[in-house]
Amino acid sequence: METTGSQNRWINGEYTIDIFFAQTWYDSRLKFNSTMKVLMLNSNMVGKIWIPDTFFRNSRKSDAHWITTPNRLLRLWNDGRVLYTLRLTINAECYLKLHNFPMDVHSCPLEFSSYGYPKNEIMYRWKRNSVEVADQRYWRLYQFAFVGLRNTSEEAHTQSGDYIIMTIFFDLSRRMGYFTIQTYIPCILIVVLSWVSFWINKDAVPARTSLGITTVLTMTTLSTISRKSLPKVSYVTYGTLHYFTSNRKAKKEKAKKEPVSEIYNIF
Repeated sequence: METTGSQNRWINGEYTIDIFFAQTWYDSRLKFNSTMKVLMLNSNMVGKIWIPDTFFRNSRKSDAHWITTPNRLLRLWNDGRVLYTLRLTINAECYLKLHNFPMDVHSCPLEFSSYGYPKNEIMYRWKRNSVEVADQRYWRLYQFAFVGLRNTSEEAHTQSGDYIIMTIFFDLSRRMGYFTIQTYIPCILIVVLSWVSFWINKDAVPARTSLGITTVLTMTTLSTISRKSLPKVSYVTYGTLHYFTSNRKAKKEKAKKEPVSEIYNIF
């Protein structure tokens, strides 16, 4: 299995990946005696032999490639070994845990198994070094850095039987560059600029009030913009906590500089 590209659709809790999916199995009925060890068969022969009913369990949408011809490969060895490879584009589920956003890390799974054959009829196994990623010089995730991948297998117990589930985890960490430039640096500058009110005369209420309102509205706008590209979650993220901490810190510093009797003038 070779990953050839990926793009993010994180708002909907999914990602898109383009893969070459290869399966190998033995079918004693296909043994033949010949000086040729392997037959290169046309993709039209796929419908004439038995193939595993593999499906992707966490897929929302899957497409096979047919241009200019069906992107399928079928090879048959004289000992009955069959190799079946096809190219797929899959939209798979990947629910993000954003508690540490924008310093979050994720493991996006891709699960597949047999649809109708339990483990006593089909047993899936990973081939050694069977998962490969295309050279990262030719593809890039703009919001995430690709850390690595892991492949596992487990059993699923259902009413129709026990099935072997094969899973690949793509480990990702979010790139901080965009959020540093678009969120953190502007927040820091706004907090620093809000300190100008320390040198404004305490009797200049309109000026101090305008500066306080502008600071809060700007911070709120930055927080809203940073969350536009994220799912609408019901818990507090690190980025939101940073925003409130920065806002509260500016207010506390202003309060320390004022006499107690004049604190009511501070926004």
